Amino acid sequence: MVPMKHTADRQGRHVARAFCAALAAALCLTAVAPATAEAVTVNKATAKPNEDGGSGVIGGIDTRLTWEATVDEGESVDAVTLTLPQDGSFDGSTSRVTVLEGLKRKDVQADAKVDGTSLTLDFSEPVGAGDLLRVEVTNMRFPPEGGDVQVTGTATVDGQETDLAPSPVIAVIANTPLQALVNWLDEQPWVAAWNSNQFLGMFFKPQLLVTSFASLFPGWLVCLAIVVVAYPFAILLGLLFAFMKMAKHRVVRAVAVTYINILRGTPLFLQIYIMFFGLPMIGVNIDNNVLGVIVMAVNSSAYLAEIFRAGIESIPKGQYEAAESLGMNARQTMVSVILPQTVRRVLPTVTSDFITGYKDTSLLSSVGVMELMMFSKNLTTVTGNITPYIAAAIYYLIVTLPLIRIVSKVEQHLARSESGQGPRPKGPAKAEGIEGRDAETVDPDPAAEAVAEESRKAFGAARLKPRPAVPATARARMGAAPREEAQDA
Repeated sequence: MVPMKHTADRQGRHVARAFCAALAAALCLTAVAPATAEAVTVNKATAKPNEDGGSGVIGGIDTRLTWEATVDEGESVDAVTLTLPQDGSFDGSTSRVTVLEGLKRKDVQADAKVDGTSLTLDFSEPVGAGDLLRVEVTNMRFPPEGGDVQVTGTATVDGQETDLAPSPVIAVIANTPLQALVNWLDEQPWVAAWNSNQFLGMFFKPQLLVTSFASLFPGWLVCLAIVVVAYPFAILLGLLFAFMKMAKHRVVRAVAVTYINILRGTPLFLQIYIMFFGLPMIGVNIDNNVLGVIVMAVNSSAYLAEIFRAGIESIPKGQYEAAESLGMNARQTMVSVILPQTVRRVLPTVTSDFITGYKDTSLLSSVGVMELMMFSKNLTTVTGNITPYIAAAIYYLIVTLPLIRIVSKVEQHLARSESGQGPRPKGPAKAEGIEGRDAETVDPDPAAEAVAEESRKAFGAARLKPRPAVPATARARMGAAPREEAQDA
């Protein structure tokens, strides 16, 4: 009896364990199973990108919604209602329904009814079990505030409505003031007429120009950061190699000449490729932006070295002699006398070289540095339009045109100073007839005026008085040619 009792207990425990395992498995399947409605399983919901020049879905702008679901076994659907979150809209939209039975398309028509955020589709015949139902809604709008949007709704099965499971999340971008401006441009007749011209629409599309400025701005900041950080290092290196090239030691001069000639004699594009692809091959990995700064600084330093050397050698030797006569040594002479004059002379050329370096940062886009040209190239590839390149050109001109103007002004000022036409200290105005007096501020002295008048009369009388005639023999001795008495007088 006892063994039989133990056997029954063991069997009971096995049954209990099996029941628990089955219950756990059922719970797990329930947790991982896709969300389904009573008669329809929602498969997906997607939206066509409507961002001008991008791949995002922006709220408040017409787009196309594609919603798919599968009818469960043993069910048939007579109608479907799709619902958007608040502030979404189906107003003005058009819909198309596709029903697939396996790979075969079924001819099912649908009567669409729009009511703000809801779209109801009544099918001409029920959609049967296992059929794939696809609904495409054109010119619908998601909520302008954006966010993670899910499409909900109901399905009508045998006259009864059942809730649909929420669709997968659709990421919607909030409608910004920039996008509102683009929407306003889309509605303008003159913009449509402008874009109808093939050249203008391809190179100067207004809507894309507006969005390009916003999209390219981060790349422009990177471009400015690279050149602003690189140029101080380039100036220091340039001064160093300029002094090395003017050094008395032949070896030091040879090093400087080699450095300058190699960098000036090879293209910057080649130097970028050597640095960006050569260093990783020997195990040196540097951040792209940092490496871009290094390449630009090294390349510019070679040109600046020649600029500084020419500027220093243009200072007259008398400046060195004058400094030496004042008891200055070579270092003091260079720092206090020569370099200040050199800076004035090379400033226009250095500024021009800075402009060139700023433009040359565009070459870094070839090695993946996310600067201005890289952003514009990516945007042009996405849009198939040249307008992003025009926006990039405007960003370059924002910096280069003012600098070019400044260089022109500085050169004119230096040219006037060199020719002695610079500004002079303003002295007091001279009174007429009295040198050194201000006619407006000095009161006339009657006594002085009388003396001056007598002096002028005496001077005039002396000039009018005839001189005595000089004998011809005397004039001949003095080497003067015979002249008439009137002429001699």
